[in-house]
Amino acid sequence: MSGEVKRDFDINPYSYALNTSRTLDPNEYYVRNYAPFNIMNELNNNFMDLNVLDSKFQAELKYRPISKLELAVLGAYKYSNTTQSHYIKDYSNQAWAYRAMDDATMRDANPWLYTDPDKANSLPVSVLPVGGFYKETKYSMNSWDFRATASYNDVFNDKHIFNFFGGMEANSVDRNETWFNGAGMQYDMGMLAAYDYLYFKQGSEENAQYYTVKPTSTRSVAFFGTATYSYQRRYTVSGTVRYEGTNKLGKSTSARWLPTWNISGAWNAHEEKFWKDLEPTVSNFTLKASYSLTADRGPANVSNSLAIVQSYNPWRPFTNVKESGLYIKEAENRELTYEKKHELNIGAEIGFLDNRINFATDWYKRNNYDLIGLVNTPGTGLKITKFANVASMKSHGIEFTLSTKNIVGQDFSWNTDFIFSHAKNEVTDLHSNARVIEMITGTGFTMEGYPVRSLFSIDFQGLNKYGLPTFINENGEKTVSDLNFQETIKKEHLVYEGPTDPTITGSFGNTFRYKGFNLNLFLTYSFGNVVRLDPVFKNQYTDLTSMPREFKNRWTLPGDEQKTDIPVIADKIKNQSDSQLNYAYNAYNYSTARVAKGDFIRMKEVAFGYDFPKKWIEPWKLNNLSLKFQATNLFLIYADKKLNGQDPEFFNTGGVAAPVPRQFTLTLRVGL
Repeated sequence: MSGEVKRDFDINPYSYALNTSRTLDPNEYYVRNYAPFNIMNELNNNFMDLNVLDSKFQAELKYRPISKLELAVLGAYKYSNTTQSHYIKDYSNQAWAYRAMDDATMRDANPWLYTDPDKANSLPVSVLPVGGFYKETKYSMNSWDFRATASYNDVFNDKHIFNFFGGMEANSVDRNETWFNGAGMQYDMGMLAAYDYLYFKQGSEENAQYYTVKPTSTRSVAFFGTATYSYQRRYTVSGTVRYEGTNKLGKSTSARWLPTWNISGAWNAHEEKFWKDLEPTVSNFTLKASYSLTADRGPANVSNSLAIVQSYNPWRPFTNVKESGLYIKEAENRELTYEKKHELNIGAEIGFLDNRINFATDWYKRNNYDLIGLVNTPGTGLKITKFANVASMKSHGIEFTLSTKNIVGQDFSWNTDFIFSHAKNEVTDLHSNARVIEMITGTGFTMEGYPVRSLFSIDFQGLNKYGLPTFINENGEKTVSDLNFQETIKKEHLVYEGPTDPTITGSFGNTFRYKGFNLNLFLTYSFGNVVRLDPVFKNQYTDLTSMPREFKNRWTLPGDEQKTDIPVIADKIKNQSDSQLNYAYNAYNYSTARVAKGDFIRMKEVAFGYDFPKKWIEPWKLNNLSLKFQATNLFLIYADKKLNGQDPEFFNTGGVAAPVPRQFTLTLRVGL
């Protein structure tokens, strides 16, 4: 495998705009997938509709047998249903491609035509002679929640404050996913289905399914209690204990049930008698600290407390020989347990000048362990990999918040809020092996001693004398195309670029008010991560392909390899002499040459509003009336020039993924 990620009939508007030549006439049709294609026609004939229904019913009863004790019972039911309807109409490129056989050359080359193996010397035919496709995916959820609690609050001598809270809760969640693929849907004939039996014959021979049903169930129970003591509101100590269990984890009692806890304390120094001498210069000061053990069930798709046995249809070479079978999807792991985290948190809050200036800081240190992931096995249970508690991680960070009231007047005010956060993490233990393709694509992977989402790259060694990119492969050799993307990674093989998660994040906001007018300017910033540039390089292109601006600096003549790292546009001779040249160009897309800094400062929001005066709206019997204009994601103030316009916050997952657009909103609020 060359490591290139692609999908058939992908019409993501972002991908189309990024990869398609600007010289194409938007009103003309071009050949794509052996059939006519026009993006405007395609958007009208190949699209998805999403319908969401979300409802929740909740009831709560409270009872006080005595003034200081409250008993409560809460019950809730939630139902949600999401339907994703994919309309692939009669005149879409995909429908046309399934019946594109204008001549013998096209007929023999079109992979979406069907050749009947039961008819000797038969020619390829269409399994979709009329109509298109209607695909529907439904996600439904039924959820029940029950909670019973008791709380007790008391004060002794106006000095000692006690709070106790405890109870239990039970949760039940049933999910169901269904998928259906309807072939031969004639949209222009009133949604009349006219399927061809050859479509199902081909699917049966390929052992494909045209509908699926996937039900899952989750059950959990928890018991909890909290106690808090405060002395004269100066010193506060609190403790929490929780004991919970779930059917998602191991059958072993020690794995399925887990006690978690938290202990914390705070000192409100401004409640001390000596503090009066510092006011209003220093108006308040609080120190706080906590230490806890918390847990998480892990990824939602992990559930092998028992061996997971599923049914399937074994492939057989003939459609008249069919049978069902069973296979072990996941071997039993009775020791699979919660992902756990110990966290130490120390913080402080301080206010100056009668709280005109407020500063808060929090420092934390976390140790995560028993993290769930895939691990290689000796092959027991007919599985070479299984989910297990395979990793540990440590992290630390600090957060600052500064809020100031710069100007406070009768008609004019100006407030500022500044937030700064710095965080780092490192995987300290990992019993897992990943392939090269997993380390260089997506949002990153990791190895022991690196951040949890790290980006690695193939080691680019410049261009050769023919303008072709060269690399260090998994064997430590310099090569053009002798690369294996499926090889298990070796530490010295790939180059560590940095984390894909930023280490520094924050925001800077200013709010101005003048009488009824208000203006909000809000900036966000992020630093410390790296971004993979869009994979735009290929070993061969068509007239439909766009040429990014990097191509202006590509290798064109011998000697250019000394001054550029942009490879040549490979000609037909180069592609014929190296049948794996696509490996080289895709390796270039995921090499050290195609990485940029993810640092940015963004003008996130500008909002301007006006609150109409009371005397204007009272004759209309209105309580309030306001108008607000809001613009979000306006522009980047700073970003790495190497991005060439690529959004540093956007990760292209395919499908309908697109960068966050600029948004403009006008809001009118009327209060009666």
